[in-house]
Amino acid sequence: MKTLCLVIFVSLISFTSLTAQPGLKIRSGGAVTVNGNLQVTTPAFSCGDIMMDIRDARTYHTVLIGSQCWMRENMNIGMQISGSLEQTNNSTIEKYCDDNLESNCDVYGGLYQWGEMVQYINGASDTTSWDPVPAGTITGICPSGWHIPTYDEWYTLATFLGGWDPASLKMKEAGTTHWDPPNAGATNESGFTALPGGGRFNYGFVSFQDPGFIGNWWVDHKGNTTAVAGYRVRLYSSSIGFTDSQDPKVDGYSVRCLKD
Repeated sequence: MKTLCLVIFVSLISFTSLTAQPGLKIRSGGAVTVNGNLQVTTPAFSCGDIMMDIRDARTYHTVLIGSQCWMRENMNIGMQISGSLEQTNNSTIEKYCDDNLESNCDVYGGLYQWGEMVQYINGASDTTSWDPVPAGTITGICPSGWHIPTYDEWYTLATFLGGWDPASLKMKEAGTTHWDPPNAGATNESGFTALPGGGRFNYGFVSFQDPGFIGNWWVDHKGNTTAVAGYRVRLYSSSIGFTDSQDPKVDGYSVRCLKD
C-alpha cells in the first residue's frame, strides 16, 4: 500500500505541477529526487508530450514531423527589455516583446538578436564572428537537449512536407486569428503552428514591425554567417512559400527549437 501511494503522489507531481515543490527537484532523464534522497523514474520524454523548460517552468508542446521533433511554439525565455535597448552578453537571457508588451511574447514568443540567440558562443556577437566556428549543433537559448535548427534541418522539414511552397501552407496556423488576411491555403496540417511574430528592426531608428504579416526565424547556417549578418527563414500572410536570406544580426527574430 505504501508503494502504491508513492507512485500516485509522484505521478501527480510529474504531470500536473508546473513549478518545483519544496523538497522536489525535477531532473533530466525522467527522474525526481524527493527530500534529497529518494529517486523515482517517470516515463521518458516522447515527442508529442508537453515539455517543461526547467529554467523558468514554461511549457511547450512538441510535434513529430517526419523524423524530427519540433517545438510547436516559439521560444519565450528570458527577461523582457525595451526595444530601444540592445541585448547584451551579461549572463542573463534577454528578449524583446512586440510593442514592449509581455502579453505579445505570451502569444508569439520572444524576439532575439542573433548574438543572444546563440548565447555568444565562441566569441560570436552581433558585430563579431565566432572563432572557431562551432562544431555540431548550437543549443543557444534552447533548453538542454534541444538546439537551434540548421538550414539543412529546415530543408529536411520542408522536403518532408512536399517542398518549400507546400510546406509553408502546412506549417502556418490556419485562419486569421493571428495571421493577417488572406493567409490563403494555410492548414497547419503538420502541427508546426507557425505564427507571425514580426520583428524588431533597427534602420537608424528602432521599431517593431509586421506582426501578423510575417514570421521570421533565425537559422544556424554557419556558411552564411558573417560578423554582422545571420541567416533567417520567413513566411508571409500574403503569399505561399518561404524566403531565406542574410539579415543584420541586430534584428530581433523568433526562435524555434529542435530536439537533439
